[in-house]
Amino acid sequence: MTRSRVIGAILAALVAGGAATAFVIAWRPAFAAIDPPQPQSFDAARVRRGRELAAIGNCSTCHTSVGGKDFAGGVPVPTPFGTIYSSNITPDPETGIGRWSEEAFRRAMRMGVDREGRHLYPTFPYDHFTHVSDEDDNALYAYLMTRESVRAPQRENQLSFPLNQRFVIAGWKLLFLHRGTYRPDATKSAEWNRGAYLVEGLAHCGACHTPRNALGAERASAAFAGGNVDNWQAYAINAQSPSPVPWDAEALYAYLRNGWHPDHGTARGPMAAVVSNLSAVSANDVRAIATYVADMSGQPAQSRKVRGEAALAQAKSTPAVETPASPGAAIYAAACATCHESGRPPPYGGINLGLSTAISGSDPRNLANIVLSGVAPVEGESSPIMPGFASTMNDAQIAVLLHYLRSRFSDQPAWSDIERTIAEARRTQTASLNTGAGARPASPDQAQRDKR
Repeated sequence: MTRSRVIGAILAALVAGGAATAFVIAWRPAFAAIDPPQPQSFDAARVRRGRELAAIGNCSTCHTSVGGKDFAGGVPVPTPFGTIYSSNITPDPETGIGRWSEEAFRRAMRMGVDREGRHLYPTFPYDHFTHVSDEDDNALYAYLMTRESVRAPQRENQLSFPLNQRFVIAGWKLLFLHRGTYRPDATKSAEWNRGAYLVEGLAHCGACHTPRNALGAERASAAFAGGNVDNWQAYAINAQSPSPVPWDAEALYAYLRNGWHPDHGTARGPMAAVVSNLSAVSANDVRAIATYVADMSGQPAQSRKVRGEAALAQAKSTPAVETPASPGAAIYAAACATCHESGRPPPYGGINLGLSTAISGSDPRNLANIVLSGVAPVEGESSPIMPGFASTMNDAQIAVLLHYLRSRFSDQPAWSDIERTIAEARRTQTASLNTGAGARPASPDQAQRDKR
C-alpha cells in the first residue's frame, strides 16, 4: 500500500471515528407517544401547585405571544446567534406536548431533550431547570396538561449553519450543562434553602442577571453580576448592585410582591412580567427568594451605607426650586417634575429620582426605555404610572433630558454615546410592537392578584 493510501485510510478512519463519537454524544432515544391524558385524571391540589410553579418559572412570558393563546408559543427570542421561537407547551397532541409522558417532560426539564430525542436550544433554561425536583416537575406537568389545548405549529428558527443543526447543542451541553438537583446547605435556614432552590432552579434568575460568554453560556465566575435581555439591562443583584440604596430582604420582598418599592423604583421591561407572575405565588416563596438574593449581596460596605443614607435623606427633603438653565432642565421641569417632585405616593406621584437605579446604573438603556414607553398601571393596584414620551419627544430632546437626569440625580460619571442608545431603544420598541418580542404581560391564567 502506498504512503498516500495509508494516510488516506488513517484520515478516513479518523473521520469515521469522529462521526461515530459525535453520534454517540448527540443521539438520544425518542419516548413513545402516549394518548393525551384527560384533565380530570390529575389531582386538583397537584394542578394548583403546578400553577404556582409555572408562575415562579415565568413560563407564560416566554410561551405566550402578544395576542396569542396561553402557552401556545411562537414568541421570538433574540440571541446573538439569531432568533429562536418558543414552543407550544399546551396539551395539543400534534403541535404541543399532549403526547408527552411525564418521563419525557422530566427529560426536557433536566436534559433539554424533547420527546422525539431532539436537543432543545438553551433559550429554554434547562441549565437551571435541571435542579427542579421530581415532585415539582410532576406538578408542572399536571398543570400544563390541564390547560386549553391550542393547535400552534412551531415557527422556524432563524439561525445560520451550523447552529441550525441541533446536534451542535450536544457539544454545548458537554461544556455547560451540569446535571443534578439542588442540594440544601445545612448551615443555612430552611427559608434560605428554599430561596436558593427557587432562584438557582425554576425561577432561573441568573438567566437574565448573569453575563454570558461568547458561546451564550452564563459566566459562572460572574454569577448575578448583571446581564442583558430584550435590550434592557438586568442589573447586578449581588454586591455589585448599582442601586443608590442597598437592598435588604424586606425591600426585595415588597418589590417582588408589588412591582415597586419607594426606595428603589418600579419593575419595568422583562422584570415587570416576573413580578406580575410572582404576585400570584405564595408569600412564603416570594419571601424565601428575597432572603436568598439579599444574602448574595452580603452586608454593604460602610461607604455604601453612607451613600444610601444620604440618598434617602435627600429624597425626604423638600426639593429646591431650580430655574431651568439648560434644555434638559427645561424639559425636566415641564415633563417630569410635576410628578417626581410632588411628594405624593403612587399612582399620582413618582419616586424621587435620586433613588432611581436606572439613573445611577452604568448603562442608559433602561432609562431610555422608560422615557420612551412609560410605566403602565397594574389593574386593581395602586401602582406607579407614567406616560411614555416616544411620540412627543425626539431623540435629541430625550438625550438632553437623560444627560440632565444623570448629572442632577446621580453622583456617577456622565454616560457616553447616549444618542445611539436612544436610537436603538426606539428601534427595538418599534420592532417589539410589530413582532410581539420583548417584555410581555403575564398570562391572565396566572397573574391573579392573590396576596396570601
